Amino acid sequence: LTHLQRIAVGKKWGALKKVEKCKDGVAEPFYNAEKWIFLIFFFFFSPFIADGVCVFKCLLNRDTECCRVGKESILITLGYSSALLKFESPADLSSFSNTLKRCRNEKKESSVFSQRTEEASAVQYFQFYGCISQQQNMMQDFVRTATYHRAILQNHTDFRDKVVLDVGCGSGILSFFAVQAGARRVYAVEASSVAQYAELLVKNNHLSDKIIVVPGKIEDISLPEAVDVIISEPMGYMLFNERMLESYLHSKKWLKANGMMFPTFGDIHLAPFSDEQLYMEHYSRANFWYQQCFYGVNLSSLRGAAVDEYFRQPIVDTFDFRILMARTVKYTVNFMDSEEADLHRVEIPFVFQLTQSGLVHGLAFWFDVAFVGSLVTVWLSTAPTEPLTHWYQVRCLLHTPLFAKEGETLSGNVLFVANRRQSYDIQIVALINQTGFRSGNILDLKNPFFSLLRGAS
Repeated sequence: LTHLQRIAVGKKWGALKKVEKCKDGVAEPFYNAEKWIFLIFFFFFSPFIADGVCVFKCLLNRDTECCRVGKESILITLGYSSALLKFESPADLSSFSNTLKRCRNEKKESSVFSQRTEEASAVQYFQFYGCISQQQNMMQDFVRTATYHRAILQNHTDFRDKVVLDVGCGSGILSFFAVQAGARRVYAVEASSVAQYAELLVKNNHLSDKIIVVPGKIEDISLPEAVDVIISEPMGYMLFNERMLESYLHSKKWLKANGMMFPTFGDIHLAPFSDEQLYMEHYSRANFWYQQCFYGVNLSSLRGAAVDEYFRQPIVDTFDFRILMARTVKYTVNFMDSEEADLHRVEIPFVFQLTQSGLVHGLAFWFDVAFVGSLVTVWLSTAPTEPLTHWYQVRCLLHTPLFAKEGETLSGNVLFVANRRQSYDIQIVALINQTGFRSGNILDLKNPFFSLLRGAS
């Protein structure tokens, strides 16, 4: 790090009130050379001495032993001596512990998130969600926001006087809902720079005593206590994209044995579809590379590669449900029971009894999530029969369409394999059982094609 951490003390002996970043031109070279962190702790000797008197100074490296003592203290061992730092509240202790972790610059390999994520992907991801405009886009999704509000407020007994964890809080809107439902305390964890805006909203809404914004990844931060309820909005395109569901599952390490999760489980639906226009439009995109004299350059040698690339793109849009050729197959992920490793490889077998004759051009996907509360169960659906959300629906084309007759069976499987770009590689294999006709495709969920204007028309 290029800065020290200044700990300014409050009005009580040993009470560490606030943690702030500050530059220090002298200590920075020392840290770079020695790989140590220089921490200065300010304490009062008595109520009559002003803040800022330095009574304890130490150097910490990665081998320095630190441990919590109770809910409000931390013990630092320095050779044959120890220092016990007592904080005014568990939240202050948690904030200091998280700052201490960042200062000590613990290796990325120790982070579950870093192990599964390329650095470039993570930087892009957190920059995207650090934008107020993106937070606005999600908040203005009426179906999304109103459903979360309804799920939390209509299950107010699950939140009243409870401790809540909001994973990836963004603007903090779900944390505010939890407080409206009577939550005693909410830990709002956010890794992107939007955390500073969430903190500002909390302060301006006079809820600093209820909502504690914790900057950092859920895989890296510490909390001062276990929680009763975890809330989050971890769904991506096709439910799994962005791999935030794994962070949501990881957060269960802070959940009490009888705790609750909102959402509680998710269903991904798939069905075969027929859409000749979409298929031909995708092919025609590659026709650009058929040109043999583009400003005097022959492009035709790249046409095959262009077709392969375009067909690897899942198509994000919406459609008329009447293009579907069979009843859906459903795959359920129970967030209460599932582990992170369960989402590294997800295989969905399918058998469809076709309800109409025609060409099967691919498979359509959408998802629902359920909030199972003590009073009511509330559903959030992204189905094509429901009001549109910012998740839309997703369609994956087959390389070669399959002709099938009504009553015939389409079988196969969809395989999601997680990658380090916070997404999935998708492999589809499909077979018409009666004829033996077979097709498939391999797609890159990280690189979808947004055909929204066409789909919405």
